[in-house]
Amino acid sequence: MTSYTTFFGDGEHSFRLTPAQIGELEAKCGSGIGMIANRLFSRSNFTQADVTETIRLALIGGGTTPKRAHELIVAYVDGRPLIEPYELAARILERTLLGNPHEDQRK
Repeated sequence: MTSYTTFFGDGEHSFRLTPAQIGELEAKCGSGIGMIANRLFSRSNFTQADVTETIRLALIGGGTTPKRAHELIVAYVDGRPLIEPYELAARILERTLLGNPHEDQRK
């Protein structure tokens, strides 16, 4: 699984959806990972949970404690227009499904 590191909220954070986080994401969103990604990639019919849970769970998969991941969501996602965190959620799913195009996959 490929991680993605970028600035979010208060600093640089690593985001990674492991198989365990993918399972939890699917349960929280009531859809398979492909359907969640399809909704985000097409920019239609996505839900708030698709965005917030993707980011929260990827923070945890990237090494952030669950408590801190929740705090970051409350501080920088909840109550904000969904388009702001939307791009981050889409990038996380892109890396999860497609990997990093700049990384040699033959290693």
